[in-house]
Amino acid sequence: MVGVRSHVTLNVNQAPLDIEIDHRWTLLHVLRDELGLTGAKRGCDRGECGACTVLLDGKPICSCQMLAMQVGDRQVTTIESLGDSSNLNPIQQAFLDKDGGQCGFCTPGFLLSTKALLDSNANPSEWDIRNGLAGNLCRCNAYGRIIESVKEAARLIAEG
Repeated sequence: MVGVRSHVTLNVNQAPLDIEIDHRWTLLHVLRDELGLTGAKRGCDRGECGACTVLLDGKPICSCQMLAMQVGDRQVTTIESLGDSSNLNPIQQAFLDKDGGQCGFCTPGFLLSTKALLDSNANPSEWDIRNGLAGNLCRCNAYGRIIESVKEAARLIAEG
């Protein structure tokens, strides 16, 4: 079965990307399978685990639950834009220092949800952190370390 395809421009990680997509494809499919941005993970495919979290105009969303055609000209931010091994973002450094990502499968989603939280609240309480990360599940049960990682990230960002 061949679906209807359209040529679109998606704004991903601050870069316009021209691509032809099937109208039925999710944003997760386009990011992973068409653009090679594999940081967002396919977990539950139901928007329940947060492994596929990306930011849409700075807000965390489950990319498995949004059709790529719905994105329009809004800004998509993936984990690939946060930093790399030679230049870690303070959030990445905090998760590394506090061992917030055990197996690592859920870590990209937690990092992006943390970014969204800290962009809107530079000094979150533990309740704020728990609430801000509520859409992300960790199968390793590293929640204590994840919360400590977010606190450390807030501290590192405040220090500049």
